[in-house]
Amino acid sequence: MPPDRAANPLLAPWTAAFGLPPFAQIQAHHFPPAFEQVLQEHREAIAAIGEAAAPPDFDNTVAAFDRSFRALGRLRMVFYNLCASETSAELQQVQRQMAPVLAAHDSAVSMHAGLFRRIALLHERRADLKLGPEQLRLIERVHLDFVRSGALLAPSAQARYAQVAQELAACCTAFGQNVLHDESAWALELHDEAELAGLPEFVRAAARLAAQQRGLGDVHAITLSRSSILPFLSFSERRDLREQAWRAWVERGTHAGEHDNRPLIGHILALRQEQARLHGDSSYAEFALVDRMARTPAAVDRLLDDVCDRAIAVLVHERERLAAVQRAAGVEQPIEAWDWRYWAEKVRQRDFAVDDAELKPYFSLDAMVRAAFDCAQRLFGLRFTPRPDLVLYHPDARGYEVHDEDGRAVGLFIQDNFARPSKRSGAWMSSLAVQSRNGGEVLPVILNNNNFAQGSPTLLSFDDVRTLFHEFGHGLHGLLSNVTYARLAGTSVLRDFVELPSQLFEHWASEPAVLQRHARHVHTGEPIPAALIERLQAAERFGEAYETVRYCGSAIVDMAVHRHPDPGSVADWPAFEAQTLRDRGLPAAAGTNHRLAHFQHLFSGDSYAAGYYVYLWAEVLDADAWGAFEEAGDPFHRETAQRLKRCIYAAGNSVEPGAAFRAFRGRDPVIAPLLRQKGLVRT
Repeated sequence: MPPDRAANPLLAPWTAAFGLPPFAQIQAHHFPPAFEQVLQEHREAIAAIGEAAAPPDFDNTVAAFDRSFRALGRLRMVFYNLCASETSAELQQVQRQMAPVLAAHDSAVSMHAGLFRRIALLHERRADLKLGPEQLRLIERVHLDFVRSGALLAPSAQARYAQVAQELAACCTAFGQNVLHDESAWALELHDEAELAGLPEFVRAAARLAAQQRGLGDVHAITLSRSSILPFLSFSERRDLREQAWRAWVERGTHAGEHDNRPLIGHILALRQEQARLHGDSSYAEFALVDRMARTPAAVDRLLDDVCDRAIAVLVHERERLAAVQRAAGVEQPIEAWDWRYWAEKVRQRDFAVDDAELKPYFSLDAMVRAAFDCAQRLFGLRFTPRPDLVLYHPDARGYEVHDEDGRAVGLFIQDNFARPSKRSGAWMSSLAVQSRNGGEVLPVILNNNNFAQGSPTLLSFDDVRTLFHEFGHGLHGLLSNVTYARLAGTSVLRDFVELPSQLFEHWASEPAVLQRHARHVHTGEPIPAALIERLQAAERFGEAYETVRYCGSAIVDMAVHRHPDPGSVADWPAFEAQTLRDRGLPAAAGTNHRLAHFQHLFSGDSYAAGYYVYLWAEVLDADAWGAFEEAGDPFHRETAQRLKRCIYAAGNSVEPGAAFRAFRGRDPVIAPLLRQKGLVRT
């Protein structure tokens, strides 16, 4: 008997603005029956398309397939967003329950023989169908999706492939929940001035609020939120406490017991290797890279090796500067991983007259949000109007209605900026609705999640400002999407292209004209001095080798584990990781961005598996793309901005990414601008 739609807010009509779900009414127990109903309806729709008597054509097969996901897609988006941004024990239980169910459904759709026959026939005849470029692109992408999901495998292999997909879904869900557990369960309590030594007021204020939010009483608390722990590592004079915090940060997911991620690493890698072998590939890295701009692991190696070797050479000089400041302070001890940021901050203060305590008052969260919105208006004509009347999933979330320069509605933007125990770590963009016109116009509803340490007011480091602009760049990619089909909309592009719009937008965060307009002292209202901007930019270049080495280390480990021919033979993956880094000559004191046991890019899903390199690949693209504005002599050059919007932000996956870049830049990308930007040009 079908469920009572009126009794389940997920199945009843959503009548709020922009089709927002009724968040205030949704409970975890509403999801299983809603999924049961919507999955059944989707199975019926797939069967109707695949078993239709009429000969296949583009509209009754490929476009109909794209339309069929609308109801299921909106339910999944609500579910995944709540699981990431405002979870609970009850919702986590539902997430574990639904992960294999949803994976099984996806496999059943991708292996529906009748549907694939019709898609394959159209794909074979695509050159003769007189299709437009976007229609042709959709056929090619949908056909490849089916093939990569096992549609060409023999029946027995298909059955195993579906089983592997379900196991992977369950393991990846558990991995992410384990990381959240460790992050939520740990806090470093600071009880007196001796334990607070060196911490500026903005760190103390955020730590007081974090303790209050966690019910710890009249103490200060450092959490495992990036915007909490990194300032602590930069300023705390207590080396013992820095080490304690650093170890808690890097050991997430490695604690014996039910939340230990170490056994999951090997199991996930073995399952992925089995997937690759079923497709005839020797490793998961080879399988994953077939559908990336890089194409082969060798191409990734060339990029990582070139940049990493240059960065290690520069890092030697950076470390010498740290050691000199350390000696001048009368300290004689090895610089360990928990020391690096502390002494680097001392170098910035000595050599560049810059420290976060001086900078942060110029970077209030509210001002930087206005700066991002202003850049979007000046570049693309967008206006963001607050919608405080909208009922969202958490009081921290803020909604903005977005219009273009002609007053037309573009979509809804939701920003959720603060860390909390019910929210996973990191920063990300997601959607509650994806732009499309297939079956009626759908305006996008785009979310940005950050994990800033809340204050009164909330002050950001410049690293936080870059993160804000980065995620907003992803948000613009979703908001500005202008395609017909949902499969090709917004950020549904190749993984090593998806970071181009976000990383490119970071450039405006450091533009002097933007900073002088928006970076105003939170107490005096004075604009940030031009001399301080120059010192800030010089200090940022000083730490570039450190950040690049840390990133490259994680990317190298990612490729190593996903190229391993026999993951089952590795008994200790953290030890394998450590040996890989030693063999590559990466200095232990620099560390890496992520350790395997909490590397959610790789193991909370598969989007970045054998793909963490994509940030560097996209940096090549974004540094070169930024050059178009430099050549125009204006960071808001109208013609260049319009071309950027048309070719990159609005095009989604309707154009092959290499062709999209060429349409914007007039040529293929080159690496030289990236090397100059990072200070890695060999002399």
